[in-house]
Order: sequence, then structure tokens, then C-alpha cells
Amino acid sequence: MTGEATDHAAATADGTGPMTHGARDTGRAADHSPKDGRPLWRQRDFGVFWAAQTLSVLGDSFALVALPLLVLEATGSIARMGLLTAVGGAAAVLAAVFAGTVVDRVDRRRLLIGCDLVRMVLYGLVPLVWLIDPQIWLLYVVLPVCEAVGMFFAVGYVTVVRSLVGTEQLTEANGRLNATAAAAGVLGPLCAGMVAAWSGPAAAVGVDAASFGVSAALVAFVRFRPRPADDARGAGERPGLWRDLRTGVGFLYRHPVLRALTVLLCGFSFLTLGLNDLVIYHLKHDLGRDDGTVGTVMALGALGTITGALLVARVRRRLGFGRTWTGAVAVCGLAFAGLGWATDVPAVALLSAAFLACVGMSGTCSMSLRQEVTPEPLLGRVTSAFWTLQYSVAPIGAAVLTWAAERRGTTPVALTAGACCVLIAVAALFTPIRRAGRA
Repeated sequence: MTGEATDHAAATADGTGPMTHGARDTGRAADHSPKDGRPLWRQRDFGVFWAAQTLSVLGDSFALVALPLLVLEATGSIARMGLLTAVGGAAAVLAAVFAGTVVDRVDRRRLLIGCDLVRMVLYGLVPLVWLIDPQIWLLYVVLPVCEAVGMFFAVGYVTVVRSLVGTEQLTEANGRLNATAAAAGVLGPLCAGMVAAWSGPAAAVGVDAASFGVSAALVAFVRFRPRPADDARGAGERPGLWRDLRTGVGFLYRHPVLRALTVLLCGFSFLTLGLNDLVIYHLKHDLGRDDGTVGTVMALGALGTITGALLVARVRRRLGFGRTWTGAVAVCGLAFAGLGWATDVPAVALLSAAFLACVGMSGTCSMSLRQEVTPEPLLGRVTSAFWTLQYSVAPIGAAVLTWAAERRGTTPVALTAGACCVLIAVAALFTPIRRAGRA
């Protein structure tokens, strides 16, 4: 999940659409974040956190390429690749149910460090086992656990950015985090493809494991500012899990734009979670390319994420939230539809870049909107509820997409899924998203 990015979204009523009477109770989230006028590059804690996340993404992009290649190498089946993606996605959805409650209750710094260390150990098992005797079943154990832990990390990550920088610098901070993460995402797949070609995909997973260890060490030096107390709870009160989840869902439901985004992104995630598997299979099976080419295409595609991260704030200021989000989703659909028809590597790379650029832009808008309109004590629970609902059916979608591609081919599957993404953008025009104004 590492899929949803950030941008600047104004949290005023005229910037996000009309507020219902329920949302009016919360209004704009109280700005408890620091007012540090210094440029971000001069803020030590943000700089260390920025470096940690860049290194983590650099290593994690190795697994993005290596794990599907391990499955394809052993089974030759895109359906098995899709099954692994689906199992990992299901674990992330289940973890999202609990993540917000945990993040809002524990020390977030310790949580982030713990999540990195757990993933370091688990991913480190893969190359060790592969040295003895490859065991595909291990991937179906390691990936779901790592995806679940990654969900806790992702929710925690979203909640701490606002505690590191002021609200006025949130757009710039999110843009920089996304841009450098995307830059690492360019280098990572390229290196992963070369490592996989020379030493095998298992070695690339080992690099991923090491990156989590470095990330944990860096986060240990970050000083997060204390968060405000939750005024909505009595002293010592500990609501149950389902009450916490209902709190997050209730906030989403009362906010008209967030409510529409949650529903539409649920459909979008269903259609697109298996895209990475589809691209790898198309390159390896349909076009007969090697692992190095896969890494190169993934790296070139990630350049789109950098472009989207750098442009999103400017585009949103000019066009407003609604037009930016809707237009980005529509272009995602067109790019997805074209992937199945692409018969040469440059075309696949170009379409992947367009898709990832627009995913980054739309995700940036939706994440920052939640960050800015959600009260600080609720941010973990609202993020958790949003991701739980958004990805609730995505694992099924990944399994269906790859199963259909194995039986019908990538062209009709990509065309159908892309057309459905365009329809989601059209549907957004009939929701409060369309009325979301300028930043």
C-alpha cells in the first residue's frame, strides 16, 4: 500500500465540497502540528525521516520485482502470481481493521521501528531458504505477514508526517517524500532486474531485507513531537476495536468527498491491484523478455511516479481537487487499456509511466485531504477505516484479473479493466468530488 501518495488538499468547506451536519462537528482538523518556518531541508527530524523512507522504498522495490519473478520462475503461472498478490492484499486489508486503533494508542516511533525490524527478519528468511532448497510455500507465509505489518507501518507513516511539519508545509513534505520515493523506485527495479538476472530473484529479496534494517536505524534518531490528547475520550477510556473502526467509518461517511472517494477507490483498487503481475507476465510471456528487461521497464515506469509527485501540487492549485483527481483516474484507465495492446518494450514502459504518474496524483490528493480534514486524535482510525474499505475487495480483483489473463490473454483483460477505470472517473462527476474546489 504502499500505493497511495500525498498532495496539498485544502480542508475548507468550499475546497472539499459541502459539509454535512455530521462533518460540521469536526470541521477542519485543529492544527496541532508545529509551525516551523524553516525550509524542510533544514529540519533535522524531517530530513532523517525522509532518508529512512527513501532507503526503505529503494529496497522494497526489489521485492516488488523479485517476488513475482520467484513465483513465475517456479510455476510459469500468472494465476499463481496473482494468488500471491491476493493473499498479501487480503492480509493487508485484515490488518487495516486493527491498524488505526493500534496507531492511535501506541508510541508511533516504536511502532515504525518494530515494523521495519519484523520485515527485515522475514524477508531475510527467503534468500537463506533459497540457498538450501527453494520453497514456494514460504512466500505465501512471508508476504502476507509482511503486508500486514506494512499496513501498520503505512498507517503510522501517514499520521506522523503532520507531526514533523506544519500544515502549511504538508504539501511540500508529501511531495518530497513521494518524489524521492519514486526516484528510489526507479533505481530499485532496475537494480533488482540486474541482480535477479545475475544472482537470482532471491538475492534481490535479501537486499529488501537489509533496507528495512537501515530504515529502522534511521527512524530511531527521529524525534517525533508529542501528539495532543484525544478530547473525545474520557481519561483512561479504551473503546473496543469495532467502536474504533466505526468511529473512522463514521467520519468518512459524514464527509461527502471522503465518502465518495472511499466508494470509488474501492472499485479502482479491485481493478488495478494485479496490474504489476499483468505487466511482468506480459513482458515475460507475451513478449519473451528476460528479468533484466522487466526491471528496466519497471524502473522507467516509476519515472511516472516522480513526475506525478512533482506536478500534483501545481496541478491541484490550478484545477482544484475534483478535476485533478477525476482527470488522473481517467488517464489511468486509458493507460491500463493500452498496456494489453503494447507489443514492444518502450510502449509498455511509457504506458506504465503514465499510469503510475496519475495513480500518484490521484492518491496524493486523497491522502492529503484526509490528513488535513481529520482531527489529529482520529487520524489513525480514519486512515485505517479508509484503507480497509478501499482495499476490501482488491485481493479478489487481483486474483480475478490474473486468472482471466492466463485464460483469455492480457489484451482483453487490460482493455476491460482500463475501460472500467474510465467509468469510475465518469461516475465521480456525479458525486461531491466534482464540486471540490480549488486549493
